Formats: sequence, structure tokens, C-alpha cells
Amino acid sequence: MLIVTNHEGGVGIGETAKALRDGRPALDAAEAGVRLVEVDPAIRSVGCNSWPNILGQVELDAAVMDGTTLRTGAVGGLVGYRNPVSVARAVMKRLPHEILVGAGAARFAAEIGAERLDNLTPAAHATWQRVLNESLDERQRAAFPDIPLSELCQRATDPEYQKDTTVFLAIDEQGGMASAVSTSGWAWKYPGRLGDSPIIGAGSYADAAYGACACTHTGEMTIRAGTSRAVVLYLKMGLSLEDALFEAGRDLRRLKGGLIRGVALHAIDAQGNHRVASFGEAKGVDYWIWEHGMAAPERRVAMHLDV
Repeated sequence: MLIVTNHEGGVGIGETAKALRDGRPALDAAEAGVRLVEVDPAIRSVGCNSWPNILGQVELDAAVMDGTTLRTGAVGGLVGYRNPVSVARAVMKRLPHEILVGAGAARFAAEIGAERLDNLTPAAHATWQRVLNESLDERQRAAFPDIPLSELCQRATDPEYQKDTTVFLAIDEQGGMASAVSTSGWAWKYPGRLGDSPIIGAGSYADAAYGACACTHTGEMTIRAGTSRAVVLYLKMGLSLEDALFEAGRDLRRLKGGLIRGVALHAIDAQGNHRVASFGEAKGVDYWIWEHGMAAPERRVAMHLDV
């Protein structure tokens, strides 16, 4: 049994480990961990209390993948619900589709009785309003939101150190493998922007025969390189887990434009090995791991990939 999750997943890995010890399938366990991250108000990039888009809406993305069946479920741009990862899981279980976005995702969430929640807290709203006022001139403030938003999007930055998507990779006692990811995406993003999280093969991928990978930080880059699927394909070709990450890193470095600094790749293989690698973070990127025999999860530092 094995769990790998990123820094934000620290609040949920204990629950995931308990689920695996209790004999639950990998996907159940991973979903349980993500759900706790989604409702932790101290985490500003996943679920409740996240930073909104330019219009002040918190749009949430999530995805799950069962590494045994290769079924997936994902939602993008979901507004007004508590646990998008569970809505994504319901897409996988109840629909012949793999992904729902925007109004369709919200309609489906209502249909299945998902718990509603206004994820924009008063504190986050106040910060959004302050940043907006600082970014607009008097004419723009008077006309907002009926103004061009693309320039604002180019200037968008998080009001505090940017944290990440949460990602969980798990192997259960039967050898089943799963991935689950959830995020609010880029703070002050253009409305409707999707990062890599809801795009299977970019933000996450799991195949119990070979391995699984999930990515954090700038999703635009891992979308372009199909990074998570690439790592698993490199494993299928016979590369070691570490070499698979280095090859995926080379793919990312070939991209022109964009930002790969801070991108982190979390990966496991079918033999229960794990590696986490990050680009260009001087202080290192930390992550959490738990495997069978550990008394408690451990926090470790990712290996470094040169930008």
C-alpha cells in the first residue's frame, strides 16, 4: 500500500492511509483525502476559501482515475459546490462521459444532490476587491465587469505565495491504483480557464499495469506536453521511474514560452516505488508519503529538475 500527495495533501493523507489500512480501494482512499483538503480554509488553492477568478467567482476543477478500469471522471469550472472531487467521481460512476464543465457540471452536481457551498469567503472576497481596485482605473471601475479582461489576466498574480492543486496517488492492498486531484486553479484567472487538473493525461493519469503521475503548478505547460500520460508511457517503455520523470522533464523544457519553474511531477510505479521531481525551486518542493509499515506519513523534499 502506498500514498503520495503534495504539500497541501498533508491534511488528508492520514484519512487516506486509514482507508487503505481498512481495506478500501485506492480510489475510495484517494477521494477521502482530497475531500479533506477541499474543505480546509487554510488552503487557498483548493476548494473553500480559494482565490477567485477576475470576476470574483471561485471556479473549481477536479478529476479522478481508476488505474484498473482506466475510467475517469472530471469537472471543470464548477461553481457553488463543496467537494468537486466527489462530483468528478460521480461523473465516472453515473455517466457515459468523462468530463463536464461549467453550467453542465453544476447542473449534474445539483441532480446528484451534491452539497452546495459558496466557496468565496468574505476574507477572499475582500482581497479580490482590493486587488481589483488597485488594478483598474476610474473608468474601468465604473464599467466593470463590462470591460476587456485579457489585460487584467496578464497582470494576474496571487496575493500571497502561490500554492497548488492537491494530488493524491494511491495503491491499495490488492494492487489497485488510482489518482485524484482538485484545484481552484490560477488566482484571478480569466473566467472559464481550465488548467491541467480536469484534463486526463495532462494533470493526472493512472494505469495499474505501469504507474501513475499527477502534476502541480502551471497547468498550461503540462497540458501542452501531456505530462502525466507521458510519464506512464515512459514506464510502459521500460524506463525506471526516475528516468521516466527526467524524460518528461525534457519534454517540458522543449516548450517555448510559458513558465515551467515550480512545476512538480508526482509519480509511482506498479512495483510501489515513488518519485517526486520539481523544476527550479531553490528551497525545494516538499510532499507527503505513506506506505505499508509506516507508523505515520512522512514529509520529504522532491528531487530537482533543472529549468
